Amino acid sequence: MAAWHRHGPVLDELDGLEVVHLPLGRRLLYETWHDLRRPRFASKIGPVDLVHATGGVVPPAGGVPLVVTLYDLVFLDHPEFFTRQGVRFMTRGFQIARTEADLIVVPSQATAEACRHAGIEPERIRVVPLGATPVPCSAQALAAVRDRYQLPDVFALWVGTTEPRKNLDRLVEAHRRACPNLPLLLVGPNGWKTDTGALHTGASKTGASPAVRHLGRLPAADLAAVYELATALVYPSLLEGFGMPVLEAMAQGTAAITSIGTSTEEVAGDVGRLVDPTDVDALGEALASVADNPGFWTASGPAARARAATMTWAATGCGLQRVYDEVLT
Repeated sequence: MAAWHRHGPVLDELDGLEVVHLPLGRRLLYETWHDLRRPRFASKIGPVDLVHATGGVVPPAGGVPLVVTLYDLVFLDHPEFFTRQGVRFMTRGFQIARTEADLIVVPSQATAEACRHAGIEPERIRVVPLGATPVPCSAQALAAVRDRYQLPDVFALWVGTTEPRKNLDRLVEAHRRACPNLPLLLVGPNGWKTDTGALHTGASKTGASPAVRHLGRLPAADLAAVYELATALVYPSLLEGFGMPVLEAMAQGTAAITSIGTSTEEVAGDVGRLVDPTDVDALGEALASVADNPGFWTASGPAARARAATMTWAATGCGLQRVYDEVLT
């Protein structure tokens, strides 16, 4: 069930799935669900066995088991990273989940610990890691993408929505200090509180090198190819619930520089390189290794693919099925 949208859902990969749209727009529906705990599913689509809230908004379960996925709780500890409206909305969803959910699903041990610290009983938390599917890229497709985006032979790649917790200011400063001539490509949509326009022009307050380019959002097939062509992913986020770009890059055979002591360390395991994301010098040293020793990163590719192969969407589905079986017995 979903809110009303001007355009229908894209269901190419979801054979036979039916989506029931309510006559309320997304914002109004979500606010109504959170504030009034109405409308219930049964009144619109008939009886259901359970309700699984997966996207931050928690609808009323109406007497059946409620499962809620919480990807992270960064908004509780660092509200300054988000908009005021976003913090209010996410906090309300968390409060409902903490009070009403039968089980809480999280993608990492880091998020599980954050949930325990925020008052959710450990016996209600289940860790189900996310997955990634490798995208086959032919030599012809890789060459076409390299030409389309003018990609050099050696470059570092960052992928994500630009926002404060992604730590882009420190990343760009580390790049400026240690290896300003290393191409650093930023891929993903504009978010909030980060001046990607300045990064793109090389005129940010950190003095970004012109070697830093922001490509914006890419088509899925192109993104997979860019992951594969990159020498290394660099993802020094301050806090994540999982760190999907790290896993997606590894699935394409590219190892990552990422943050020690966070969920992305769980994803990377012993592949790639871990750094303190607040240490600009350490981050710069890791970036310099991409320029100075690309052979190390190329050699890490098979281990990255093998690591990613242990985290699949099939495994995620099996984990969720176990959660459903548990709440329905």
